[in-house]
Amino acid sequence: MAIITLLSDWGDTDYYVAAVKGRILQDLPNATIVDITHKIPHFNTREAAYVLRHAYHHFPKGTIHIIGVNTEESLEEPHLAVLYDGHYFIGADNGIFSLIFEKEKKPEKVYSIEIPQDSEKYTFSGLHRFAKAAVLLAQGENIETLGAPYPSLQQKLDYEPSFNHSGIRGMVIHIDPYNNAITNISRELFERIIGKKPFTIYFKGYSCEEIGESYADAGGEANHVCLFGSNDLLEIALKNAEAASLMGLQVNDPVIINILPDQI
Repeated sequence: MAIITLLSDWGDTDYYVAAVKGRILQDLPNATIVDITHKIPHFNTREAAYVLRHAYHHFPKGTIHIIGVNTEESLEEPHLAVLYDGHYFIGADNGIFSLIFEKEKKPEKVYSIEIPQDSEKYTFSGLHRFAKAAVLLAQGENIETLGAPYPSLQQKLDYEPSFNHSGIRGMVIHIDPYNNAITNISRELFERIIGKKPFTIYFKGYSCEEIGESYADAGGEANHVCLFGSNDLLEIALKNAEAASLMGLQVNDPVIINILPDQI
């Protein structure tokens, strides 16, 4: 039996999540349904893409991921089922797929979802269409039975760091539940551009001159640390404290890594 995950901005104080699960369980009583999160900020496709991008590959191949953020269908943003990296993704083509998938790796299959909704109401696609499509895939139906091949995904530009011989310029892209500030600077880029050269990381009036291995490397609750987290992105943290709030860091704030002048 396939695993079905749910990611949405529905919150946890209304009936939305329970209704979608109930719809799935009607046809798949033994279904494994996993909540990734339902606390995405409303309509924030970038936040949803960040979370799902770093979560989906930990699930087995064949897992079906329902994306319940900005689900309203239109001619410009049709409902799609996408097979990528052995996983199925169901959602509206509002640019979120392009933010989840690696640019160098194309989806195996992209199909419009043309199966009829379970209701004549069009305000809750996650319940009336996405859950139905997920059930069909979980029951072994081919993705081709959901609709017609779709030519291309809508592209939404991701925020990529810039770099040159003197360093890297990135930005904060996510504040996690512990208030750590996650940047778009990857370990791979850091090692390629900075390597073993001495450097300084600047952000919001603060700086780091080294990369820590763990949060304990902050050396005390009042001190900050820069380190690469489990997703291999550079993050800024405080030990047992909320770095973003206490340091005034917000999404889109610049983070600059300068190689020391005599090392350029």
